[in-house]
Amino acid sequence: MHGRDDVQFIDLRDIRELQREGRVPGAFHAPRGLLEFWIDPESEYAKPVFQKNKTFVFFCAAGMRSALATKTAKDMGMSKVAHIDGGFSAWRKSGGAVEMPEPRSKT
Repeated sequence: MHGRDDVQFIDLRDIRELQREGRVPGAFHAPRGLLEFWIDPESEYAKPVFQKNKTFVFFCAAGMRSALATKTAKDMGMSKVAHIDGGFSAWRKSGGAVEMPEPRSKT
C-alpha cells in the first residue's frame, strides 16, 4: 500500500524514536497522545490530513499503539483504517524504505 495516492501512513512514535530509528518516507507524524484531537474535525487542533478521503495506515514501534489507534479511529467514525502488525520494526525487517533524519547540531 505504501506509495499509493489513496493511502496515508501515520507514524505514531515519539519524535525521539523517529530521530533515533528513522521514518517511513511520506509518513505523517502524529504523536499517539494527540491523535484524537488531530482526527476530530470539530477540534481546534484538527489536522487537514485526517479529513482527506484516504486509507490511513497507522504504525508505531512494535504494533501495540497502532492497534489501539486503529480502534480509536474506527470508534471516531473513520472506516478506512489499518495498522502495521509488528510496527516499524516489522517494516524495517521486511525491507521497507527508511529515511534517516539529518544529524542534529550539538550546539
